[in-house]
Parts: sequence; structure tokens; C-alpha cells
Amino acid sequence: MVEQHQAVQRISDRLIRLCTSSESVSSLVAENPTLAPGDAWEMLYGEHALKVAVDHGHKRQDSGKSIGSDAEAVDELEKAAKCGKWGPTKPSELFLKIYHDALCTIDQDPFRAMVSPSLMGACGTIPLTIISILPDIVRHMSNVIVRAEHEVLFATNYWQNSIASKYITNAIRELDRRAGERGTKIVLKVLYDRGSPRQLYEPHYIVSEKEFTSNRVNLPHPSEIPNIDMQVMNFHTPVLGTFHAKYMVVDRKIALLQSNNIQDNDNLEMLIHLEGPIVDSMYDMALISWHKKLEPPLPSHNTPAAEGGFGISPNLTTDAASTEPAVESVPAEKGADTRRADLMAGPATTLALHTADDPHYDDDIAGEVARSQASLAATADRTHIQAVTALLNHTVNGGLTGDPNAPECPPGEPMTPYITHRSHALYPMALVNRAPYGRPTHNSISTPQNAAWLSALRSAQESVYIISPTLNAGPLIPAIIEACERGVNVHCYICLSYNDAGELLPFQGGHNEGVAAHLHAALSPAGRQHLHYKWYVAKDQTRPITQARRQRSSHVKLMVVDGAVGIQGNGNQDTQSWFHSQEVNLMVDSREICGEWLAALRRNQNTEFFGAVDREDGVWRDEAGQEVDGAMGVNAGRFAWLRGVKGAVERVRGTGGF
Repeated sequence: MVEQHQAVQRISDRLIRLCTSSESVSSLVAENPTLAPGDAWEMLYGEHALKVAVDHGHKRQDSGKSIGSDAEAVDELEKAAKCGKWGPTKPSELFLKIYHDALCTIDQDPFRAMVSPSLMGACGTIPLTIISILPDIVRHMSNVIVRAEHEVLFATNYWQNSIASKYITNAIRELDRRAGERGTKIVLKVLYDRGSPRQLYEPHYIVSEKEFTSNRVNLPHPSEIPNIDMQVMNFHTPVLGTFHAKYMVVDRKIALLQSNNIQDNDNLEMLIHLEGPIVDSMYDMALISWHKKLEPPLPSHNTPAAEGGFGISPNLTTDAASTEPAVESVPAEKGADTRRADLMAGPATTLALHTADDPHYDDDIAGEVARSQASLAATADRTHIQAVTALLNHTVNGGLTGDPNAPECPPGEPMTPYITHRSHALYPMALVNRAPYGRPTHNSISTPQNAAWLSALRSAQESVYIISPTLNAGPLIPAIIEACERGVNVHCYICLSYNDAGELLPFQGGHNEGVAAHLHAALSPAGRQHLHYKWYVAKDQTRPITQARRQRSSHVKLMVVDGAVGIQGNGNQDTQSWFHSQEVNLMVDSREICGEWLAALRRNQNTEFFGAVDREDGVWRDEAGQEVDGAMGVNAGRFAWLRGVKGAVERVRGTGGF
């Protein structure tokens, strides 16, 4: 078990210098647009550059030395506060504790951050969150693309020719049309990870026109989009260093961070729309991920978001009446303005749905929200929950009926895929990422992402929500146990059987059902009362459905600590994300945002009401004592590793879990 009183690491003078510097990879590229971001990184943070820093008196203190007094601990938090560009905001003590521990991991090797240290801590705003199925996510992505004026940086783990990709390629063609009317040229960079033998000697390689226009990818041919200069890159760090990141940066004014890949599936997903100075951090991370020389250079290389204002105007999201969640176990901040999309949309309208076959682009977020919620409004022909079933079925489960026992939503509590927040409210934020690590070992544990998750559990006083498709990472299990034994309520929303086959490979941590049972068995009777483990249950269902059926699954990745600090992004709570994949995650310090996230998660699924496992043994059973149909069970069997091989093959083909 993890000890409660661990040695607290120190922030070195050199790390403070790196974090308070005005230099970054993006600033060097701004000075010289022909400079490759990878070369800029070496100039600032390579082994030679860091050695020079030490030789000039910026010595790195012993980061493993424990802090022996409260005064020293306070001093460390003050140092952490110096290591971010918080603007007019002031980080909370909880946020600084987590940020401090994430920072300490990059002292030895800044590359672990996957962002320049001077841009790791910032501030920004989140005008919009989407918690819904994949088409709702790519609808917003496509709207943001067509509004671009100069450039788009688009990244995903897996790109597959699909209905989902058609939303994006339609938007690229529409952007080309609009750019042609304006007489401007757009620069578009697309980055994905489609495993190739070429990556054994060239992890980042520029994809040929023949390859990216093939039927498997189906991006537009350059001749179709003469007003867009598009470059496509395939990136993977052999053997296991998957590029698992999913994000988009537009005009250096807007950044999107999402859980979804570009492929058709049944997943519930999550996206956040970011603006303000944090976009500079996302932009910097995107340059570092691209690594190679940008040809042509990005038009906004010399126009930082911190100087350029916001990507939307204040009146493009509409205020709504305050609401509070009806379920006490998923609290919103008292009196918080949750800006519910259903209230914003007003009465039912006849707005046409924006689809891949019939695009309807909106001028602003408010228009998108109205169009989305109109599609879920009850009519004379269908109830709201029937509309929800149609939404959840979308392109992959046409005709699937919802559970007839699924309850209608309480008054004022409909499913709301689009959740708007105060558009210009700035909050402290930080990127807590992890760099890719290809070797088949578990040595790459000290990263900002992992440190942030562990610190969050260690620092929590009241509650931790963990939402992930999978949960089996070795360091996470004892941290959950320790938190529960301390009396912290740990709520886990996990997807039953998600990627079971892949997780059964040796050293992968085991399948979700086995981990749930292990956690319950390892806890004392008192500690078990603080573990609230639930399988995902879709909004139109009353029981979990195994992910193997590809009907109702969840792929959301989120952690919320004490209702006040949230970590959202790409990382799953599994062995692959903890030890190998490149991940991008945002930490935000806002009780308001966290309350609205948790309230929306409760509204947009039935997990809270029907997903709880038995508190004694960690197994879900219905009222008749029956387990979930098709579930593997706690014991995977003697030949589980054979299923693991099958799962690994599925992941490479793009049909397994990511």
C-alpha cells in the first residue's frame, strides 16, 4: 500500500528558471519559422542546454530529499505558484499541490512534459463542454474547422475512413471554399498514428498523397482543396509508444481537447473547447508533437493567444437560469450557473440536424447548441428518451431499441450533450501530459500525467471521481485503496469489458471485472464503504452492456478531486496510458466547471442510478441476482493470454479499444 506520508520533492532553482523563462519552443519557431520544433527543443532543453544551465550556477537540487516541516511545504507551494503564468487568476492550494508534484517529474527530463516548461502552467477559459456520442463531438470540430481564418492543427490517435471522418473532410472542403471566396490560403496539418514498418526507423514521417487519399484514410486530394496547404504526418514511437493524443488548435485562438478518435463506434465521449492563454500551451505542445520543420510555416507563429484575446465574443453563448443537480452524490457548486443547453435552446424548433450527408454549419456556439438540443426535444411522435436512443444509435446501431424500463428524465433534467460555461471566466490551468515511451518495460512512470493523478488521490480530502473506459494501472490501485481507507469517497465510472482482450495480455494489468473484484477484496470493511464502483449505463438503459457488443460504451477520461480540480484529456487509467502512450491532459482549477461536468455526466447517462456493483465483492447483479449477460466474469480463465493476443491484433487494426 502507498504510504500516506511520502517524501515531498523539491522544485529546483533550474526548474524555476525554465518555468519562468520567456523562451519556449514556439517562441524560437516564431523567431525563425524555418526552425524545426525538434531542433528548437534541443536548443532549449536538450542534454547540452541543461548542462550549460547547471554550469552557469542553476544547480538542480536533490529532488528526492524529503521536506521535513510545514514551513518547507508551504515554501514548495510558493515555488510551484511561481512556475506558472496564471494571469489574473490565483491557483488554489489543492491545485498547487497537484501541479507541484507534476512539475517535479520534469526536473530530470523536461521532455516528459511534452510542452515547454514555461508554458506548462497558464490560465484560460472553457466556454463549451460536450459529453455525447462521437457525431456530436465531430459536429463541433467541423464547425470550428470551417470558421478557421489561417490554420488548423488536427491530431488524433486513429483515423479511419468513416462517417466520423466524413464530417471532418466535409469541413475541410467547406473551409477551402470559404478561403477561396476570401482570397486567402489556409495551412492544415494532420497528425495521426497508423502503425507502419517505416516508423521503425522514422517515427515521424510525412504521408504521401497516395497514402492519405487511399480508401483507408480518404482525406481530400490536394487538387480538391487548392486554397488549403495540407500536410499529413504519421507518428508512432516503436514499439509501444502510441500517439494516443486527440486535439485540435485553430488560428492559435481555439483549442479542442477530446477523448475520441476519428472512427465510427458506440462510445460516449468528452470534448472541451479552450480559449485564452492556455491555447499557447496547446499550440506549443502541438509543435513539439509535430517535431519536424513546418512546411509551409504556420501563419500564426508570431501571434500568441495570450496577446490576441478570445476566439468567440461574449454574446455567442447565452446565459441560462441557475440549476442544481438533483442527486446529492454528484454535486455542482452551490448556486452554480450550469448554463444548460436545453435551457439555452428554448422551445423545440425545427432546425435541421448537422450530418455528414447534409451539413449545416453554424456561426457560433449558441447556434450549435440550439441545433443539437432541437434534435432531442420531445415531439408528438416521440418522447425525449426515444430521441436519446436515436442519438445513441447514430451510425453504428440503427434500429436498436432502448430499454423499455428506462425512466424518462425528471422535469428540467434532459440529456444535454452541449454544456456551455461562462465564456470569458479565466481559471488556472496546466497541461499534465506524458511523452511516448516505446520500450516494453514499465520504467516510464515519472511523468506529469501520472504524478498528477497520484497526487490528486493523495491530496483529496473528500472525494475523487475517476471516469475511464479501463482501470488497471499498477500504481493507481494502491492509491485508490489508500484514499478509501483514509475516508475519501472514490467514485469510479468504468466501462464493463472495455478492451478486455487487450488487457489480458501479460503485464497489462488485467480486465476491468477482475480489477473491480480485487479492489473490493483488498479494502477493509470500513474502507469498502468509501469505494463507489459503477459500470457505465447508457441514458436509455437500466443495466450495463458489455463493450464487446459495441452498443453502449463509454470512452470518457476525467478525474475530479474534491469537486474543485478536474483533469480531462486523452489518458486512460490503464497500463498503456500510464507507461507508454503520448497523452495530453488539461488540469483546471474551478469548482464551477467541475460541478457542471459532474452534473452533466449524471444527466447524460444512467450510471449513477443503475451501474453500482455489489459493495462486498465488486460484482454487478440485477434484482434477480443475475450478472451482466456476456460478461467475462471475475476470473478470466487459464488461457486468458490467448484472448490478449487477439485484442492486440484488433487494436492494430483499429477495431479494439483506445
